[in-house]
Amino acid sequence: MKNTRRLTPTIWFAAALLAAAATTQSAGAQTFTTLYNFAGTDGANPQAPLVQAINGNLYGTTLDGGTSTNGTDGTIFEITPSGALTTLHSFCLQSGCPDGYHPAAGLVQATNGNFYGTAEDGGSGCCGTVFKITPSGKLTTLDSFGAEDGSGPYPTAGLVEATNGSLYGTTVGGGANGSGAVFEMTATGALTTIYSFCPVGRVNGGCSISSSADNGYTPLAGLVEGTNGDLYGTTYGGGAHGSYGTVFKITTAGALTTLYSFCAKSNAQSNCLDGSGPASTLVQATNGNFYGTTNSGGANCVPFGCGTIFEITPGGKLTTRYSFCSQSSCADGRVGGNGEQGQPALIQATDGNLYGTTTYGGATGGGTNSNGYGTIFRITPDGALTTLYTFCIVGGCQDGGEPGAGLVQATNGSFYGTTYVGGTTFVDGTVFSLSVGLGPFVKTMPTSGKVGAAVKILGTNLSAATGVTFNGTTAVFTVVSSSEITTTVPAGATSGNVEVAEPGGTLTSNVSFRVK
Repeated sequence: MKNTRRLTPTIWFAAALLAAAATTQSAGAQTFTTLYNFAGTDGANPQAPLVQAINGNLYGTTLDGGTSTNGTDGTIFEITPSGALTTLHSFCLQSGCPDGYHPAAGLVQATNGNFYGTAEDGGSGCCGTVFKITPSGKLTTLDSFGAEDGSGPYPTAGLVEATNGSLYGTTVGGGANGSGAVFEMTATGALTTIYSFCPVGRVNGGCSISSSADNGYTPLAGLVEGTNGDLYGTTYGGGAHGSYGTVFKITTAGALTTLYSFCAKSNAQSNCLDGSGPASTLVQATNGNFYGTTNSGGANCVPFGCGTIFEITPGGKLTTRYSFCSQSSCADGRVGGNGEQGQPALIQATDGNLYGTTTYGGATGGGTNSNGYGTIFRITPDGALTTLYTFCIVGGCQDGGEPGAGLVQATNGSFYGTTYVGGTTFVDGTVFSLSVGLGPFVKTMPTSGKVGAAVKILGTNLSAATGVTFNGTTAVFTVVSSSEITTTVPAGATSGNVEVAEPGGTLTSNVSFRVK
């Protein structure tokens, strides 16, 4: 049976609210702007992060809304940095929903220029799809998950393109043991399950030793490729200390290593001081370590905890950097979540700090939801947290609420994100931007390659570029548009930042380019 439109528990008081235009609030060098208010037919309830494309625009998904018969199946959209939105695809316009519905995860733009994503329901099977969509909106269903095909149903997380050219993802259920899987999809669309997780009670009852419950199960979050070429992720349940989740490493061939099992540290109130229930995609920072969040646990909110931010080395040494609700009334936010979807992921910005969102908490300014409508925060790699914005401080939550998708930093230096609710209708959500004074930069696609490999450099206002260097080595380049330069890795290049010289100065890549 198809899912009906899902609204979070905070929408119990929905009433007539005043319509409003985009909301802009400034505080010194910090500017928050509501760019777009969803209204249902153009999408509703976005819960996945945006991605900036080669053309400079942002692309995303909405879990609900659209122009299908019941209007609750979700969309894919494109939005300019100034807020002009185009709906590219509404799911389930055909009988049986062969294209799937409810795209809970975001998109990834592959090196071929197309976007790839997942829908958690529908398809020719029972249990979701993997799809490709062109920048202009032509969608192709690449695979439909079935409960018995070993691929695992219900992909709730996004995909990652590895340096070998394949896409990798996770499913929250299914697989050979019914508790989730890791899969690979080649550039031609061939899908292979490379690992199946094992539930509690099945260690000696059907699951192989290599996939015991201690290795976790129910991976709600997506994967990230480390600089060593391995993939890293989390499971929401399982682990060596009970069903509190894990951090794992897996090779592209499917060899999994559990790096950490949560709830290794607890107090007299049974709080998992090191966190529990991780459900966010990890980010590898420039120091080589990974950062993520947990749904519960931490030092506050007895007995279950309000979530944490953690740092973990590639070898598995975990440090809890922050416990949410450390401030009175959770003014610093809390991660929360209902266990059915991933959590907002952290990103590392060009200033070296980590930025993220909390779905709940924050000082709501007298809002009717005592749990709060979420925050935007900055945290240093060693754990000093600053709340940058609290949602629903505008009457009727016209600035949005429950930003469960996390952020993306665009090449103009600003952050962009979505809220699950709020806006002019309150129930449909928004797209917003936040500027904290960070300058423009460039990024490369891909972020590694051999000498002679083709590389795209993405940025803002690149038309007047006068030079390109790879860690100081000059490269031949072509300006394709104001947002794209094409080049190749020059002979003699070494790993380091890519720089683009312009009449007004030099733009530096946000991450180091690895010469292989």
